[in-house]
Amino acid sequence: MPAFYLTFIAVLLAGIGARDQVTVAGLAVRQGRRPGVLIVGIAASVLTALLAAYAARVMLITLPPPARSILAAIALGMAGIESMILTARRSPKEPTNSLGALAIVLLAHQVTDAARFVVFGLGVGLAGPGPAGAAGALGGALLIAFAWARPHLLETAAARRTRRGAGCVLVGVALVMFLRRFDLL
Repeated sequence: MPAFYLTFIAVLLAGIGARDQVTVAGLAVRQGRRPGVLIVGIAASVLTALLAAYAARVMLITLPPPARSILAAIALGMAGIESMILTARRSPKEPTNSLGALAIVLLAHQVTDAARFVVFGLGVGLAGPGPAGAAGALGGALLIAFAWARPHLLETAAARRTRRGAGCVLVGVALVMFLRRFDLL
């Protein structure tokens, strides 16, 4: 159960102001709150969280236990760096209003975003890819629903600071995990 709770909290923090959330928020502002955008966003979040959990399951089968913690630290470090460095563009351009195009864009954003790295890393590190995937799917769906319901809140400086702060915490956790693995801490 710790894999579920820790992943859920980490996904919520790492996903604030992410590219997928900003895309959905921008469309909600420009087009109004279309239910199709919400449904496509939630479906993409669930699909990518399940993909990250599947990848974590494969790594658990493949890697010996000492290497699992190192891989988890690398994944969490990548999530933190992504949160600190990559910023979402402010005003997404959607000329077609196509839900299919939105699905492709969201899938591309989410496959390499911090929240999915967290699902993968904690799924491997805590040896719980199933609970981590479920938490990632739930957290991702909540983030998309929040962006759809309250799009203007993502434009605040507090959202950007929270995203960067979560990135710093993730890098710190990754560093501690790595150093503990080699008995340096």
